[in-house]
Amino acid sequence: MQKKLWRALLIVALLGAVISAVLFWLNREQWLADFNLERQQQTEKYTQMGSLFAKTATQDQCLQQSFSQLGKCFAAKCTLDQAVFLKTCLAGAASSEHFCDGVPNYSKKMSEEAKKWLKDGCWNKDLNGESCRFLLKQQSYFCSKQK
Repeated sequence: MQKKLWRALLIVALLGAVISAVLFWLNREQWLADFNLERQQQTEKYTQMGSLFAKTATQDQCLQQSFSQLGKCFAAKCTLDQAVFLKTCLAGAASSEHFCDGVPNYSKKMSEEAKKWLKDGCWNKDLNGESCRFLLKQQSYFCSKQK
């Protein structure tokens, strides 16, 4: 009897998954349009926030603020939002004297030195590791353009 119940539950679950997949596929264009609109709105919001914060901040403060705002969020959108904030903030903030000291040059294929710098830079931060590394790569990119 229990085998039949488990089989029935499995069939219902699979049927639900198939129906969900079909509905998603049928609505994919609307989902993409909604997603793109949301990203555009978030980008505008975090660009404004970065510009506003930069008016009274240094580059070091921009990086720390982006880490602080990232907090314990593990969603990809949080990382994207903070990357926009940081990029905008760094462009308008006052220079920090040693902001680029020891920062490796940006490269799509990271050297062992750059990997170690990222690991060490994120080691003691209580943040999502991938997000932390992404923000530090923003610093590396910024500093590479300054040289």
